[in-house]
Amino acid sequence: MKIHEYQAKELLRKFDVPVLFSRVVFSPEEAGKITYEEFVQRGINTIVVKAQVHAGGRGKGTIHNIFSGEPHILYDKPVRGVNIIKDGNISDMAYQYAKTILGHKLITIQTGEAGSIVRRLLIEEGVSIAKEFYAGMLLDRQVGKNVIMVSTEGGVEIEKVAAETPEKILKEWINPKIGFQQFQARRLGFGLGLSGEAFKSFVNFITKLVNAYEALDCSLLEINPLVLTTDNHMIALDAKMNFDDNALYRHPEYLELRDESEEDPLEVEASKYDLNYIKLDGNVGCMVNGAGLAMSTMDLIQLSGGQPANFLDVGGGANVERISNAFRIMMSDPNVKAVLINIFGGIVRCDKVADGIVEALKNVQVNLPVIVRLDGTNASGGIKTLMKSGLKFKVAKTFEEAAKLVTEVVSKN
Repeated sequence: MKIHEYQAKELLRKFDVPVLFSRVVFSPEEAGKITYEEFVQRGINTIVVKAQVHAGGRGKGTIHNIFSGEPHILYDKPVRGVNIIKDGNISDMAYQYAKTILGHKLITIQTGEAGSIVRRLLIEEGVSIAKEFYAGMLLDRQVGKNVIMVSTEGGVEIEKVAAETPEKILKEWINPKIGFQQFQARRLGFGLGLSGEAFKSFVNFITKLVNAYEALDCSLLEINPLVLTTDNHMIALDAKMNFDDNALYRHPEYLELRDESEEDPLEVEASKYDLNYIKLDGNVGCMVNGAGLAMSTMDLIQLSGGQPANFLDVGGGANVERISNAFRIMMSDPNVKAVLINIFGGIVRCDKVADGIVEALKNVQVNLPVIVRLDGTNASGGIKTLMKSGLKFKVAKTFEEAAKLVTEVVSKN
């Protein structure tokens, strides 16, 4: 589950992670009023107006008119996802920027040409920056430990740094038995070339960041850039925070932070029925039981020359209701040209799944070719059920045959 930058910073404040003074606004009028009352009257004469969307690269991204698609220009400059305002009447300028950004789309390297509609802005005080760094935390699944990554290449896409100059990324793995140690914080600080007050500030910062990551049950916590100010303080200038969905039961309050307008509508719909669904760009709809098998299915479709349209794991409870909802969601994607159902029967018997498929297709209209591969417990019984149903299934005997069949069907349509 993803949240916005302003929400992440509110949570970080609770763990004393240093962040700048900021306010979120939802209208141009609110932007002008809050800038005057809470920034200008505090003596703050430099602010930053940030679009709040679930996408990176906002500083380089541009705002486009939602109707014409043309890029917006204000004060003779392109309007970006992140805009610095200083000098002059900053409250009026904040109003103008908010009027130009809110309700329009931000196009970044991550959103693609489709862009993302901006519905809220973060207004933040400016700061004098001496140096930008990167800091991030996530679970390293290969070693089964949380890992902290830092780099001197702040403000740059970390994927680019990892690909081109991986030696610039410093890592420390956290032993779950003993937790994060101060010698690790110091080693990271020295690795970044810090000393004196800047070094002390970093050690304090990274320790609090680790505490926040673990207590909040994050799956990702990224600070890019992490800035060193001219007076030697480390501050989180940006914050990207994702929660571990498997831990949400411990934090029911997180559901209030969810912004469904930033999520794909089909993924939102699937979540209502506890379906693990992720929309992709292909044309082969996939329905599979088990995440590992779902990944393998997508890989084999790709290797056979096709393109999966989704990841869809119906899980162990592949009953009529779940299968019906899965079909309905897949059929809502106009890019889907054929459906591949790949079921391996273990605890879930294939004949019961077949019964569910037949009943589901009585409730959901499917006008596309459906290829089914059943294997495992009672697979032969399940295949007989499908063949006797009177519905137009193509039954594959093997995994490879199923992938080839669905690819051939799609290429003909």
